[in-house]
Amino acid sequence: MIEIELDGQKVSVPEGSMVMHAADAAGTTIPHFCYHRKLSIAANCRMCLVDVEKAPKPMPACATPVTQGMIVRTKSDKALKAQQSVMEFLLINHPLDCPICDQGGECQLQDLAVGYGKSASRYQEEKRVVFHKNVGPLISMEEMSRCIHCTRCVRFGQEISGVMELGMVHRGEHSEITTMTGGTVDSELSGNMIDICPVGALTSKPFRYSARTWELSRRKSVSPHDSTGANLIVQVKNGQVLRVVPLENEAVNECWIADRDRFSYEAVNSAQRLTQPQIKQGGQWQTVDWTTALNYVADGLKRVKAEHGVGGIGALATAHRTVEELHLLAKLMRGFGSESIDFRTRHADFSNQAPAGQAQWLGSPIAALSTLDCAFVIGSFLRKDHPLFAQRIRQAARKGAAVLSLNAVHDDWAMPVAAQLTAAPSAWAQALADVAGYIASAKSVAAPAVAMVNAQAEAIAQALLSGERKAVLLGNAAAQHPQAATLLALAQWIAEHTGASVGYLGAAANSVGAQLVKALPGAGGLNAGQMLSQPMKALLLLDVEPVLDAADAAAARAAMAGAGLVVALTSFKDAAVDNADVLLPIAPFTETGGAFVNAEGRLQSFHGVTKPLGDARPAWKVLRVLGNLLGLEGFNHETVEEVRAEAVGDVAAIAQRLNNSAPGAIGLSPPTTGLERIADVPIYAADALVRRAPALQHTADAQAPVVGVPTALWAQLGLGEGSARVKLSQGAASAVLPARADATLAANVLRVPAGHALTATLGAMFGAIAVEKA
Repeated sequence: MIEIELDGQKVSVPEGSMVMHAADAAGTTIPHFCYHRKLSIAANCRMCLVDVEKAPKPMPACATPVTQGMIVRTKSDKALKAQQSVMEFLLINHPLDCPICDQGGECQLQDLAVGYGKSASRYQEEKRVVFHKNVGPLISMEEMSRCIHCTRCVRFGQEISGVMELGMVHRGEHSEITTMTGGTVDSELSGNMIDICPVGALTSKPFRYSARTWELSRRKSVSPHDSTGANLIVQVKNGQVLRVVPLENEAVNECWIADRDRFSYEAVNSAQRLTQPQIKQGGQWQTVDWTTALNYVADGLKRVKAEHGVGGIGALATAHRTVEELHLLAKLMRGFGSESIDFRTRHADFSNQAPAGQAQWLGSPIAALSTLDCAFVIGSFLRKDHPLFAQRIRQAARKGAAVLSLNAVHDDWAMPVAAQLTAAPSAWAQALADVAGYIASAKSVAAPAVAMVNAQAEAIAQALLSGERKAVLLGNAAAQHPQAATLLALAQWIAEHTGASVGYLGAAANSVGAQLVKALPGAGGLNAGQMLSQPMKALLLLDVEPVLDAADAAAARAAMAGAGLVVALTSFKDAAVDNADVLLPIAPFTETGGAFVNAEGRLQSFHGVTKPLGDARPAWKVLRVLGNLLGLEGFNHETVEEVRAEAVGDVAAIAQRLNNSAPGAIGLSPPTTGLERIADVPIYAADALVRRAPALQHTADAQAPVVGVPTALWAQLGLGEGSARVKLSQGAASAVLPARADATLAANVLRVPAGHALTATLGAMFGAIAVEKA
């Protein structure tokens, strides 16, 4: 540690620290614009000039390393005069449009100008004008004349999102920030540039001119999308959500959020919101009151039970809903006599689950991802499935960590990948067995399965055998795989023999919580795959859109067409629920209290930030009343906290209920020989909210799905240069879609996205598929 004197106070900081770090440690504020503690040091703005004893001139605090015995004054006349001079220069070209600037009231430049600016400008010449740029539907660059060239946005792209989409062109007073190619900003983390811009140059396009910052009330919340559990501040005006920004939590999301966390709030205000219960009569939807709707549902369930028993009665939920709602749904079904409840609508191997009341999880704290020496990611579209986890692993890679990948296709993860194993989905288990074989050979132990010679597997094994902090991470595709239990067993063996942690990245905000509250089939109950492949006599759907959320869309459509009573608890009247009989309007996460358990097993509770729209009600209240109408015991909760206490029990004991042990023995089946499908779920098609957020649906990531075809097959089919159209078939299911050649695909694999209306006529996400030129 090095000790310096800062404004007369002794401060100790690690060697290599800058004066700015010492000031942070001492609680001293030094004015700055370009410095950001999560970004590299650029020393562009010079606003942080301080008086360092024996230095001939003021020095930038952000870029001046501390030395033993250094004496620094941040409030001396010399320092203040330097800071005031810099402020005068910064304001030379800055437009005087604070009254109409979206950043007004939360602008660093505005705040510091009060303390360091003069009351009148000496600059009489014309101010420069920088023309606006159109960089997509999320970020507004309409007012680039306000830019002070701090380059925070440029460094964010390079260092955090991994994609350098913005840069500075020209020199001197002609300098400007722009996209180098004139294209759009498409990173899944791009909205963070809005937060870190210290002036009003980069602003939120959906929020633009909606409200002034002092008109907004701020409420804490938690993201309902991926398994990070990003902490949010939801900003509300007149009972309407107008903006979402990150709430800093270093252990979870640091100070970043993904664009879907930031902009999905638009769906909450959409015209498609369901605000009153509806019953289908004579093929037409009739609006009714809650009493009528819930009595209709209760009478219908009792009638089905009396006529057919409980064997054909089931419930499907999404893990994007809270632990309280999932608990009450499971309790309602079991109280009614049915064990058929499940949230794993996209899974294919239902033997892969933790013991009852326990949950598969990440295997380590989220923060540990940033400090890994080696990460082996199996079956994940990492950047789009888990943007914030990818960001943490990217930071580890920047420090030298080896990132390893097993998949049928290799997207650009915007980070260096040390080794890639490319295999068709049916060959993933064998590929892991190959890795295990090399590890077994190096450790002189028995291999868990017969291994093949595989140079890529050997490279991955060697990387896993070196380093100290290692993780084997199973992605969404690995969890949804037909051999998911075998993949976990092999991953477990590899982790055990290399000293790595093993865990699931987790598909949804409450994937862990849904397991903890037993939203899973009990003895004799049907799983999600069974309920979505045969007509049910009665089916309750908690925020599920069966065809879009199913592992086999064609089978789900056929099953729904023949179903009996279908009750959909949903926030949207356009919910893709074929053959529904009742629509019950439930509140989205902004209008209800609850809790999610994220991938690391952290329970995070939140409150509703606005009143439910129209007659919508929190789903836990709807389920409570339905339980009472069915005459079930234990549905007398007064508050969501009561439900949570019953659902989760001792929060401190959650850590003891996290279990990634493999449920079965390792059994390899031979890979198939024909063409196979690998299906990703596009980032803005993953849940009901993002599907209905207009700005997100206009991004590059929300474009219509395109079939990925391996280059050899592309040539074999005689498809032309650029793009083409192909006809896909899975049994009787088919679709005609645009296609493109993808050199990263395994030779016998087609990449066909799921969860999208245009691919919803196809079959299973994994399995045989046929292709021909359209």
